[in-house]
Amino acid sequence: MHYSPLMAAWICWAIVGLSPIMGKYAAGLISPAVLVFLGTLLGVLYFAPWVTKNHKWEELFAPQTALKFLFIGTFGTALPFTVFLIALHYTTPGNAAILQQSELIYSLLFAALFLKEFPGRGQLGGSALIVLGVLIILLKEQYTPRWTGDLLIVGSTWMLQAGSTVAKKLPKQLDYRLIGMARNVFALPALLIILGVMYALGEPFTFRSTATAWMALGYTGILKYGLAMVVWYKAIRALDLSKVTAIYLSYPVLSLLLSAGLGLEQITLHQILGLVITCAGAYWVSLTVQKEGH
Repeated sequence: MHYSPLMAAWICWAIVGLSPIMGKYAAGLISPAVLVFLGTLLGVLYFAPWVTKNHKWEELFAPQTALKFLFIGTFGTALPFTVFLIALHYTTPGNAAILQQSELIYSLLFAALFLKEFPGRGQLGGSALIVLGVLIILLKEQYTPRWTGDLLIVGSTWMLQAGSTVAKKLPKQLDYRLIGMARNVFALPALLIILGVMYALGEPFTFRSTATAWMALGYTGILKYGLAMVVWYKAIRALDLSKVTAIYLSYPVLSLLLSAGLGLEQITLHQILGLVITCAGAYWVSLTVQKEGH
């Protein structure tokens, strides 16, 4: 499929914005770990033709990158996506999308601790706004059923940044499609362990064969774990990073509006306030990083 870099950026925005919606629809139809496991298998099938055509299988399993790939697959896909889907059993898609902006806070922390990249005043100011927006959501939902899901999301986004931090240590010559394939392939061991623990504890492996369940699975494997990675890199390689980031960071707006339009939640004042503040903070951080040349 041929499309412009700008269209690629908007496709990525739409895919990511749909994630909380699809996760909410899957709740009760597919067990979270089962959905992530089957989704990664579809992701493998998505990238397999390219890996085969370009003779990359040996490179995929090269000993020098295997442990890094395993870490990225475990903490970049298997664990955070499973926790995210569990959280959607409790909270709303709108809350989930807004609270995922907390990932940028962990990004600055890990960059300072492990990459020796220390934040400037602009990054700290943007992070303060993100914290404020997140707190507005958390304090409003305190001790409600939603609060459980909200805390799960805020408490798990560090995993995504841990995976991204290790990804920055990968050899520069690796193709992003190979990394996308690796995230799926090397997520499987952790997911098999999770499923094994579920079986040992007597937890049911739910998969109700409905149109909604299959739609959620197709979205997860083909769009989220496959196409989203391709269009993201196509966009940032051709366009100014701050422009692409400005589009990407506005995805909670889509999630919240779609969720309300589909009757999954009613938009509240604290959600709007939290959304505006976290998006402003996230954009401030990304713009500051762009200006500093990181």
